[in-house]
Amino acid sequence: MALLLEHEFKPLPADKQIETLPFLEAVAHLPPFFDCLGSPIVYSPVKADLTGNIKKIRAVYDSNPAEFKTLQNILEVEKEMHGSAWPKTGATLALMWLKRGLKFMLVLLQSISDGERDEEHPNLIRVNALKAYEIALKKYHGWMLQKLFMGSVYALPYKSDLLKALEKGREVKEEESIEKIHQFLSRVTPILDAIYEMYTKMNAELSYKA
Repeated sequence: MALLLEHEFKPLPADKQIETLPFLEAVAHLPPFFDCLGSPIVYSPVKADLTGNIKKIRAVYDSNPAEFKTLQNILEVEKEMHGSAWPKTGATLALMWLKRGLKFMLVLLQSISDGERDEEHPNLIRVNALKAYEIALKKYHGWMLQKLFMGSVYALPYKSDLLKALEKGREVKEEESIEKIHQFLSRVTPILDAIYEMYTKMNAELSYKA
């Protein structure tokens, strides 16, 4: 899975303190995933949003690498820095939306790797994409965005074409591609879960609609 495994995520440490720089360097390779889903009118903005949020977090980190060494540091320092405007500001807000985009991606891949499918159309990934959208993004989107996404599932690529795109055009057996997806998920899911847990503990999660 060339696209997903070309830059490794560091294992989640026992204290769940995620170092900012290695996280950003690894996640910066993931936005092209959305190119593999086709339907540019829907997924290009998601990709751009992901890329933009990575850049915002990186800018904050670069302003003081020692102070913002971990993602936890970012939330703690910005909470002090921005007062009542927090958490709807700065890298805290950017990471909030970044984790949602990543959640969509991971749930979609997990659903595919688990073999969830429409039995009448087993090579379609609509079932997987709708599940991912429902879990990760739908409640944060207004009516228009929801309608746009629901229409986009009919333009999604076949599962076989998606797997080939993730292999950067190489022909690889489906079982091999699924195994690589498992590897990717096993590395990234604990990290994303820790970020969600951090937002819950710090009461930094917002529910407004985009």
